[in-house]
Amino acid sequence: MSKFVTIVDYGIGNILSVRRALEHVGAEVALADDAAVIARADYLVLPGVGAFRDGMEGLVRQGAAEAVVAHATAGKPMLGICLGAQMLMSTGEEFGAHAGLDIIPGRVVQIPATGADGVPHKLPYVGWADIAEARPGSFAGTPLATFAAGSAVYLVHSFHIEPARDEDRIAVYEYNGATVTAAIRRDNVIGMQFHPEKSGPVGLHILRSFLGS
Repeated sequence: MSKFVTIVDYGIGNILSVRRALEHVGAEVALADDAAVIARADYLVLPGVGAFRDGMEGLVRQGAAEAVVAHATAGKPMLGICLGAQMLMSTGEEFGAHAGLDIIPGRVVQIPATGADGVPHKLPYVGWADIAEARPGSFAGTPLATFAAGSAVYLVHSFHIEPARDEDRIAVYEYNGATVTAAIRRDNVIGMQFHPEKSGPVGLHILRSFLGS
């Protein structure tokens, strides 16, 4: 049976590629740019590419922010991708301090500017990375539960998530010895800093797992 997925359209994001990926794994997909449509969603996806400030301004301008929070609070499945994952947090520090959706307490900060050796490295991080459990067993019960060790996902970002609770961080990757958050999860809400829709078969498998199929 097809799963019905609603993608939040707030004027910023990689909506077309996300939609195609979800349809590829068997979902029926609708776009929503107002609170009433979001309120009827079964599965909700919050995508996004760009700056935290601009993303939040887009959600507020569309009148969608409260509906997204209500969906999460109702216990329905929700996935944030890239900027969409960052906006799940309480605050973001890109271009100054800005309030987020506060669905998962924490903040969005710049990736460490240097590696473990103190040598500056390139930001934004652009490319593929092998992700790993943030702690033993952190993938259990999440869409990453059957993620194959050594598999890589695609990322483009300069900022990453620091959840207030360590247990909300489920996946990380290493950038020259600096640990960077790759995914977070609390209850029914999961955020992926990486782009599953751009991560080939691995990403499609993760999306299937999110849909429980």
